[in-house]
Amino acid sequence: MPIVVDIDVMLARRKMAVGTLADRVGITPANLAVLKNGRAKAVRFSTLEALCEVLDCQPGDLLRWEPDPSEPAES
Repeated sequence: MPIVVDIDVMLARRKMAVGTLADRVGITPANLAVLKNGRAKAVRFSTLEALCEVLDCQPGDLLRWEPDPSEPAES
């Protein structure tokens, strides 16, 4: 998937455990793991907002786009 979720990076920078983040954001650790491991198909803006608030970051610190290497580049 071309959208990469960098929650691990922010967790390491903030020295925060996954369970602590899940508690503070108000989602289950299982749902946070789905998001963190790139298996989520969508994320609610309210969840993204809570993640940014707890981690003191911007959405772009958590999400980035990478081109799909299997698709040919357009000219």
